[in-house]
Amino acid sequence: MKRSRKSRLLLVFLALTMVLALAACGNQNESDWKYVKKNGKLVIGYTNYEPMNYFDENGNFTGFDTELATIVCEKLGVEPDFVEIDWNTKEVELNAKSIDCIWNGMTILPERVETMEVTKPYVKNAQVVIVKKGTAYDGTASLIGKTVVAEQGSAGEETIMADDNLKQANYIPKTVQTDCLMEIKSGTADAAVLDLTLAKTMTGAGTSYEDIEIVDYLAEEDYGVAFRKGSDICEKVNKIFDELIADGTMGKLAEKYGLELSN
Repeated sequence: MKRSRKSRLLLVFLALTMVLALAACGNQNESDWKYVKKNGKLVIGYTNYEPMNYFDENGNFTGFDTELATIVCEKLGVEPDFVEIDWNTKEVELNAKSIDCIWNGMTILPERVETMEVTKPYVKNAQVVIVKKGTAYDGTASLIGKTVVAEQGSAGEETIMADDNLKQANYIPKTVQTDCLMEIKSGTADAAVLDLTLAKTMTGAGTSYEDIEIVDYLAEEDYGVAFRKGSDICEKVNKIFDELIADGTMGKLAEKYGLELSN
């Protein structure tokens, strides 16, 4: 039977659809490690967050996580490819394969473990309250009705939402933690809730924020590296972490950047 041109085009379209669907299924069945190994690189999502990933005074990209990720990639046999991301859309980028992991001082939270494959804890951290020196502070009750800032989508924001007093403050989310420091310095915010690791590095004597100080510790936490849910790369990285802890490499790196490793 002779088919019309329209019918033939429809058959071609259906055939192409099936081919693409089969290809998609094949890609879905491909392990994360095979995908990364085939690309020859691990695309690492980061934000400018000292001392984890940042540019030093000479413009060199460095930091604890930067160095650690580079060492791990060398052991995996792939190149590290650092890509700056919007922290608020990190999981979207991870699942879209714009990046292969989030390696940027990410706090391990139950909801993150549910949606991503997260490594064992490797660095300790805490959420701290910072204010300009001379500011009267007597616990979080002092900040009721005051302007408090934190990075949007961060552990600092979650700490504010979980504190009965801070929930009564005028909370303003910022894009990155360093914006919070500028708000305190300029006087447009009364306090900020930030990661201890960043606050220790960027405030106090010898920094650009000498007039800012840590006045309270609110929550202890641990950092982990996040991969796509079900990723087989996570376990490979965990094993390398064990090796780097055993041979002292990670300890020396933590000492260099003023950090404390998780137990």
